[in-house]
Amino acid sequence: MPRAPRALARHYRSRRTHPTLELVHHPHPWGRALGLVAVVLLGAWLGLLIVGNVRTPVGPMNTTMTLRPSLTGGTKINVSPLGALELRSHNAPVRLDVNVDQLDPERAQALVDHPERISGLQEEIASDVQHGTIDLAVRSGVAVVVGATTLGLAVFRRPRRALAAGGLALALLAGAGGTAAATWNPNSVLEPKFSGLLSSAPSLVGNARSIVTEFDIYQKELARLVTNVTKLYDVTSTLPAYQPDPTTIRVLHVSDIHLNPASWKIIASLVEQYEINVIVDSGDTMDHGSAAENAFLDPIADLGAPYVWVRGNHDSRETQRYLEGVDNTHVLDEGKAVTVGGLRFAGIGDPQFTPDRSTDKAGLPSEAAAGRRLAQALRAQKAAGSPVDIAVAHNPDAARETDGEVPLVLAGHVHHPEMEVLDQGTRLRIEGSTGGSGLRAVEGKYPDPIQASVLYVDRDTRRLQAWDEIELGGLGLTTAEVSRHLPKENQPGAEPGDEESPSPSGSTSTEESPSGP
Repeated sequence: MPRAPRALARHYRSRRTHPTLELVHHPHPWGRALGLVAVVLLGAWLGLLIVGNVRTPVGPMNTTMTLRPSLTGGTKINVSPLGALELRSHNAPVRLDVNVDQLDPERAQALVDHPERISGLQEEIASDVQHGTIDLAVRSGVAVVVGATTLGLAVFRRPRRALAAGGLALALLAGAGGTAAATWNPNSVLEPKFSGLLSSAPSLVGNARSIVTEFDIYQKELARLVTNVTKLYDVTSTLPAYQPDPTTIRVLHVSDIHLNPASWKIIASLVEQYEINVIVDSGDTMDHGSAAENAFLDPIADLGAPYVWVRGNHDSRETQRYLEGVDNTHVLDEGKAVTVGGLRFAGIGDPQFTPDRSTDKAGLPSEAAAGRRLAQALRAQKAAGSPVDIAVAHNPDAARETDGEVPLVLAGHVHHPEMEVLDQGTRLRIEGSTGGSGLRAVEGKYPDPIQASVLYVDRDTRRLQAWDEIELGGLGLTTAEVSRHLPKENQPGAEPGDEESPSPSGSTSTEESPSGP
C-alpha cells in the first residue's frame, strides 16, 4: 500500500512519454464535393421556397411571381380557380410561376366600365411584368445565397465552406438565368397549353386567322386574356362564348373510339364549344365489328356536325354497311371523295380486319397497297379538276403513300398523337385514341387519355392554319389540357419559302418546331 502512489505516478509518466496515436478519418475529396453540391442545391431550393417570391400587380390583377427548379423550364400562369396556362418560354433548369392571387376591385371595375383603356393595357402589363421580373431576379439571388449559406453553416459548421456554398448557389442561379435569356422564345405565347376550366375557353387564345395574319394584333391577346379573366371574376357565371372566324373551317379529328360510350358526349361537347363544321373519324370506332355492336353508332346522327368516317382494322364490312345508313354520315372507301363543310375529303378503309382470327394479317404490304390505291384516286380527282383537300386512312402506313398528292392526310391506329411533314410536303396528322383505348384502358397501370384535335383550315387556301390538341384524363380521371400549335410557315417571321406544300417533283419540306406536353 505505501508503494501504490509511486506506482501510479510511474504509470502516468509512461503514458505521457509514449502518447497514444489516434486515427482520424478524412473524407474523400469527391465525397466532400458531392456533399457541397447537395447542400447548395437543397439550400437554394429552400431559400426560393421560403423567401424567393415577389408580389406585384399586373394590370388589374395582384400576382405572386416565383422561380422554381425545373427540368424543362418554361412559364406557368395559375389562374385560380379557372386553371393554368403553360408556355414554353425558355429552356433552363428554372421555371417561372405566376399565381394570380386576386383582382384589384377598383382597377378591374375601371377596366370593365371603360373598355377604351384596353388599348393601353398591353404596354401597362408589359411594364408590370418587367418590373416584377427584375424584383424577382434580385430577391431570388438573395434567397439562394442566404438559403445555401445558412444550410452550409448548419451542416459544415465552418464559415468558409458555408460562404463557398452561398457563392456557388449564386453562380448556379446566374448560369440558369443566362441559359433562360439565351433560349428565350417570345413566340411561345402562340402555342399555349391550357388546363383546368380554361381549357374550355377557346376565346382566350384567339382565332386561327388572327394568329396567322395579324401577329401585332395577336400580341394583344395577352391583354385580352387579362380582360376576360377580369370579366369571369366579375360575373362569376360562364366562360365567354367563342366568336368563330367566318373564314376558318373547323375540323374535329377523332379516332380509335373502341366502343367507349363516353366518347359521344365528349365529341358533342367539342362540336358545340368549338362550333365544329365537320367531324372526321379515322377508324376503329368498334372493337370486334360484330352486328351486336352496331347500335353503338346511333348517336352519330345527333352529334351536331357531319360525320366523315373510314373503316379501321377493328371495323367490319358489316359496321361499314350499317354506318352508310346512319343520317349525317359520309363513309369513304377505295378513294371515294365527298365535299362536306366546305372541304373535299377522300379516304380508304383499312384492308385488314384483325378481330377475325381466321384471316391472316397481311401487315405492311396490304396497307401500302391500299395507300397507293388512295393516291391514285387523289391523282384522278386532281386531273378531273376537283382536287382533294384532306385524305383519310386508318393506318399511317397507308396514309404515307399519299405524300405529294394532298396537303393533309389524317390517320389513327397507334393511339398517340403525332404531326409529321412527309418528304414531298404532305402533312400527316395521326390522332390519339378518342376512346382512351376503350376497355384496354384498364390493362395498364395508368388509364390512357382521351385525345382529339381541332384543325383550323383556311376557307380560301384550304390549308391548315393551326391545330389544338385536346387531352382529357382517362378512366376515373378529371383532367383537361388544350395545346395550340402552328405550322412553321404560319409562325411570325416565317419566310415564303417555309410554306409546306405538296410537290410532285419531290421537293423536301421543312418540319415545324416541336411543341406541346
